[in-house]
Amino acid sequence: MAKANEWIQGARPKTLPAAIAPVLVGTALAFPNPNYVNALLALIVSLSLQIGVNFANDYSDGIRGTDAERVGPLRLVGSGLAKASAVRNTAFGCFLIAAITGLYLSSRSSLWLILIGALAIGAAWGYTGGNNPYGYRALGEVSVFLFFGVVAVLGTYYVQSQKITFLAICASFPIGIFACAILVMNNLRDRAKDLEVGKHTLAVVLGDRPTRILYLSLLMSGGLIGALTAISRPWALLTIITLPISISLAVKVLKGAGGRDLIPLLQRTALIQLLFAFIYSVGLAISA
Repeated sequence: MAKANEWIQGARPKTLPAAIAPVLVGTALAFPNPNYVNALLALIVSLSLQIGVNFANDYSDGIRGTDAERVGPLRLVGSGLAKASAVRNTAFGCFLIAAITGLYLSSRSSLWLILIGALAIGAAWGYTGGNNPYGYRALGEVSVFLFFGVVAVLGTYYVQSQKITFLAICASFPIGIFACAILVMNNLRDRAKDLEVGKHTLAVVLGDRPTRILYLSLLMSGGLIGALTAISRPWALLTIITLPISISLAVKVLKGAGGRDLIPLLQRTALIQLLFAFIYSVGLAISA
């Protein structure tokens, strides 16, 4: 049986910046009148979905045998440390927390959010679960951009302001783009194994070098779009502080880092998203 610390590793806590970042930005957009209770509820939903999708991926990849001998974080099912049913039920438990919290949040804002929440849970499970997982068909980045970028930022903003603005839509893009960069880096690390087992991620479809160029493009475009919103919120230009870090990461990836050498770069990609989101949020809030 897996130990407590192994279950924590299975939850992949280093991916949680992708769940925190959109809530920070959505709340900053609501300044000068944020609703901190609704922001907290949105954060619980986002974190529950992120942890749930991590366990769901562990389960689905594990029972398909695509997680055997992988480079990267611990897989509970693939390593045999936990029963597949236990990991699946843990994923469902996280989705249940997200659903209950989302229902309460919807009652405080708009019942239309129930539909959005149902779609988000379906997307979280369908990434690697079910008979035709879209994550095996190079569509993972599209889903991540939508649900951990556009939907998460706009949803967090809406439950605090009861409106959607053009600025909010624009501000959601860099968060989604940075989330895509995390997934692209993850799939670049696993590309060789995914190719071997027939898992057609975008990295497998594009090939090694184009995937590295895509990673660079995502980091640069995310930062650029964020900076451009300074037209409306001038202090958003503070995000250029993160540019040297992004360039440093991209250079290391373009030079051909692979295998286990990509693990710390993946972690830094998640941290750069969180750093960008924090600085971006400060800029948006003080410009309001």
